[in-house]
Amino acid sequence: MNHADLDDFLAREGGRLGRGPVALIFSEDGVELPSTLAHHRRLGFPTLVVFAPVRLRLEGPEAEGVLRVGLDTSEPGAAVAAVNRVIAAAAPGTWLYYAYNAEYLLYPFCETRTVGEMLAFHAEERREAMVTYVIDLYAADLARAPNAVDRDDAHLDRAGYYALARRDRWGNPRDRQLDFFGGLRWRFEEHVPAGRRRIDRVALFRARPGLELRPDHTLSDEEMNTYACPWHHNLTAAICSFRTAKALRTNPGSRDAITSFHWRNSVRFDWHSQQLMDLGLMEPGQWF
Repeated sequence: MNHADLDDFLAREGGRLGRGPVALIFSEDGVELPSTLAHHRRLGFPTLVVFAPVRLRLEGPEAEGVLRVGLDTSEPGAAVAAVNRVIAAAAPGTWLYYAYNAEYLLYPFCETRTVGEMLAFHAEERREAMVTYVIDLYAADLARAPNAVDRDDAHLDRAGYYALARRDRWGNPRDRQLDFFGGLRWRFEEHVPAGRRRIDRVALFRARPGLELRPDHTLSDEEMNTYACPWHHNLTAAICSFRTAKALRTNPGSRDAITSFHWRNSVRFDWHSQQLMDLGLMEPGQWF
């Protein structure tokens, strides 16, 4: 169903925001939007909402049952503002997830377990949010895929990831919070603004009154930004994303400077959660 804007969507479909988990997909250019929707539908999201410019066409079998909301996603801060309005409108306790086109959520054992099952376990551990790591995907052959997007020959970095202490306003390390870096944003950092180099994103969380998503992809409740509880490791997930590679190949300032993303630590992505766990890019915690 199509909605002209967010106001229309919330007025007519607000009741469906209680049927979580709800996936909010922000389409910036339409690249791999059908595969993004198909992937998240396979994970078991009962409600998929696509925010996209009115000019962007959404059709085909992948569009069936999707709620389409008109939004100028190129406007700075548009996605964060939309997520915050959805948080305010959603029933308290509803799990929300947000991502962009050409991004694919993977979590431990996602091949056999639904996102609802995974979040039910996470909630039983008294967790209301989950840290995800945005793992850059890129085409191995930029001559064949000039925009760096190639699902059939996707690669990722197997090394080069690191974390630094996240500090509060007084310079003290925050408990169980780290800033994570790596991937293309690390290797090509001269083309990425300093404030956009982190790869951690709190992309899965439960809505509640007063909660807000901040522009740096953290939440206003600091406990919801932690990667684990005080007692043991918790589940984390990965968002495998062509978004950075696509931006580096689209931006005139970086396009001509980059002829290949491939390096000695590139490995072919097999689209399986076990590969990400073997590389240490997400944590199964106590879930087996």
